[in-house]
Amino acid sequence: MKKILATILVTTGLFGCSKEIQSPVMPISNPIKPAPVYTDNITYLALGDSYTIGEAVELSKSYPYQLAAQLKQAGHNTANPDIIARTGWTTGDLISAINASGTASKKYDIVTLLIGVNNQYRGNGKDVYRTEFIQLLNTAINYANGDKKHVFVISIPDWGATPFANGYDRNKIAMDIDAFNAINKAETDKQGVAYVDITPISKKAATDASLNASDGLHPSAAMYSLWVNAIAPVVLSQL
Repeated sequence: MKKILATILVTTGLFGCSKEIQSPVMPISNPIKPAPVYTDNITYLALGDSYTIGEAVELSKSYPYQLAAQLKQAGHNTANPDIIARTGWTTGDLISAINASGTASKKYDIVTLLIGVNNQYRGNGKDVYRTEFIQLLNTAINYANGDKKHVFVISIPDWGATPFANGYDRNKIAMDIDAFNAINKAETDKQGVAYVDITPISKKAATDASLNASDGLHPSAAMYSLWVNAIAPVVLSQL
């Protein structure tokens, strides 16, 4: 934000009078205040799959990087995110990658978790998803040093709204995604962790081609921006 300093000086002259009458300087009733600058140093871990690494867009345009940028704009000294994610990962794949990463002892100020689309796409069981999602949510809380207020779960987007889904049963995809999201939201609510539902936003890809990446499946940078506009206020409210 730019600091705007406005000085208003009004001078009024009356014709036919020997004296010049000068009005007082009028105070600014609603000055624009600069964004606060915090002394914190925010570290951020993003857990997930292709949506987290920003498949088909520049890494800087992925939602974790755009989120970090918004936190910086809000005055928080935020580091670039650490990311444990890869295209095609299911909950089981993410668990295995975390276990192999050697990062269990690391702690972060913010942790986001978005996982499950590949469970749905592969037709994996919902009971397994629930069990593994619970494990991942607990892992995310541990990464946040046990502070549940600094963990943020993001819903699974509806890939059935993308051009890639041509020839698929889009209604069935939407229903499956909703079922998986019902699981991750229920388990998130049990833990008292913040949940951000970006699924309705993801459906806009059906009518706006600019929200699709070049591969016709993943979100574009513009779509990720819409997600972050929903995620950032929730994160900022907890800092």
